[in-house]
Amino acid sequence: MKSSKLLITALTGALLAGASSCKEDLLDTVNPNEPSTAQFWQTESDAVRASTALYSPLQYFSIYSLNWHFATEGRSDESWTRTPALDLNQFLTFRQANTTDRSQVMWNDYYRAIFRCNQVLAKVPSITMDETVKKRVLAQAYFVRGLCYYDLGLLFGNVPLVTTLADANTRVPQGTIEEVQAQVISDLQAAKVDLPLASEWGPADKGRATRGAATALLGKLYMQQKQWALASAQFAEVISSGQYKLVDNYRDNFTELNENNSESIFEIQFEGSSKLPAVGVDIPGGSEGQERSQFWGPPGFGFTDVEVRPWVFREYSDRTVTGATDPRRDVTMYSAVGTPVVYNRPFSGTANNGLNIDPNRYLWRKYQNDPRAGGAFFEDFHSGINIRVIRYADVLLLQAEALNEQNQPAAAVALINQVRARPSVNLTPLTGTFTRETMRIQLRHERVTELAGEGPRWADLNRYGLLDNQADVNTLARADHDPDFANFIVGKNRLLPIPQSEIDIDRSIQQNPGF
Repeated sequence: MKSSKLLITALTGALLAGASSCKEDLLDTVNPNEPSTAQFWQTESDAVRASTALYSPLQYFSIYSLNWHFATEGRSDESWTRTPALDLNQFLTFRQANTTDRSQVMWNDYYRAIFRCNQVLAKVPSITMDETVKKRVLAQAYFVRGLCYYDLGLLFGNVPLVTTLADANTRVPQGTIEEVQAQVISDLQAAKVDLPLASEWGPADKGRATRGAATALLGKLYMQQKQWALASAQFAEVISSGQYKLVDNYRDNFTELNENNSESIFEIQFEGSSKLPAVGVDIPGGSEGQERSQFWGPPGFGFTDVEVRPWVFREYSDRTVTGATDPRRDVTMYSAVGTPVVYNRPFSGTANNGLNIDPNRYLWRKYQNDPRAGGAFFEDFHSGINIRVIRYADVLLLQAEALNEQNQPAAAVALINQVRARPSVNLTPLTGTFTRETMRIQLRHERVTELAGEGPRWADLNRYGLLDNQADVNTLARADHDPDFANFIVGKNRLLPIPQSEIDIDRSIQQNPGF
């Protein structure tokens, strides 16, 4: 167990009250030791425990443990699938139906997290406690709710905006994408005021939301709105805060060995020592491991449900100052060329117990336990590798983009060169003069080589406008890029379908176009 972990243990009574109702049955007895809602929200300790429980749903397989990766990275043009699982194959290739379980479980658990945030925001203000602690508790609830609505808006679009305590009879209007984004802005602005800086949290609170996390996420939201000046102002705050810097070793962003490091702005905490029960359960001792590593792992160690498109491999064309290939390529993916040994076994061939993987395949390496601390080579459903949702390199590149869109390409060069100059990467710095148009091309290249496989690509495709017209979709669908985009229907597949079960419950909810 890593001492830096924020241990996420859900409250077994108060925070689940209202999520479901029980039948009055002789077998349905109430545990007298389980706190009720009325008993729980009394003390500062209750409020702090509730703030801890806010983070638990983010660990579920339906969100950052697994399905968020399928919905963002897996559906992007960086990835493809040959999974035999029909529902997942359809989900990843733009052929999903509105009854798909993938959408349903994501929807359910994002709203489960929102419910917990709303509980905290409704119940904690009346508790007599230290005011600074209270403000921090409430600010964390605003941040987590803002993060959930950011994801819901990006993935589902027009979603109900539940901002007060709800029960099974609650019906709220369906928000437009603009209204959902406005809610994210409101929540993150409220969070920024009272969240501490990263350095102001103690070691036991590593993993909690910080002012930098709320500021960076607010900037990312403004980027999706193409409000470049507003986004740039947020990123400037993060950069000037003195709280973050790039880690020397690029690979430290994707292993258990250096989590919650100087480059991490917000990451989901996972811990892999508990194997039972499965992830996504709210009971003491339940697993807090993530499943991405298992489902994305190479043949022989994982299910290999998501693979790397060959064009991404080719994108790593830059050279270091000594003339070597961009080192990030072989941290990002396994290939017969760059990583001939996978989990201590030869990538191809059968000699020496080789994996005999087709040498033309490219497999994701980020977030894989190869090797894990202690020299073990393995993969299972309980990986302890934290998922880095926002890191400093992303902020630097987004700031470069925001400045370039304000016709400041020279300012963008300096930011890009910070990322390229990381000691373990040490690429030749960019030189020369860029126009806004040529810098756009350069930035799209830089974001792939730095961030491939991590999830931002889906937001990038949306922001670039590449999903909005048939000509751009046809370009994505080229045989040498991502032929699965031949299935992509403009006006439909940019969003996931709203689960049909939600529409059956509330007939005022309108399905997304095309489903």
